Amino acid sequence: MRHRGWLAAAIIILVILVVAAFGVAHANISALPEPGVFETALSMKARDWYISRAASSQLPPAPAKDTSSIADGGALFGMDCASCHGQNGRTPTPIGRGMYPRVPSLSSHEVQQMSDRELFWVIKNGIRLSGMPGFARINDDEQIWQLTYYVRSLGMHIEDSP
Repeated sequence: MRHRGWLAAAIIILVILVVAAFGVAHANISALPEPGVFETALSMKARDWYISRAASSQLPPAPAKDTSSIADGGALFGMDCASCHGQNGRTPTPIGRGMYPRVPSLSSHEVQQMSDRELFWVIKNGIRLSGMPGFARINDDEQIWQLTYYVRSLGMHIEDSP
């Protein structure tokens, strides 16, 4: 009876190894085709969970959220972000559309549903293996908050998006 348990475990392990080997042998890591539904759902859930967890840690205090901060964030956006997200933040450039994952419109529900803390964390730290760089070595915390406020303001003008 004991041998049957080991035999069943060995068969299950063998099946898992065969499936994994098949998946590795036939995987396409090209960034050109759109990913499948499963890959997209799994990667987005993992990304969202990680960002939410990371953004719950202590963040530097946010400066006042006023028109001056948003305007300063817009100027920084033009220098730091527009080359991928487009000048208006809503129409990704050819570079942004060529990345995987694709660069989102910053006025999209996907982006605008994030909290300010999450947006700040993403802008400051970036997202590994996505093309989204971290700006902590380029901008100070106040500037990153200004970028956060600017990105948030893009959701307030959805009727302007293409």
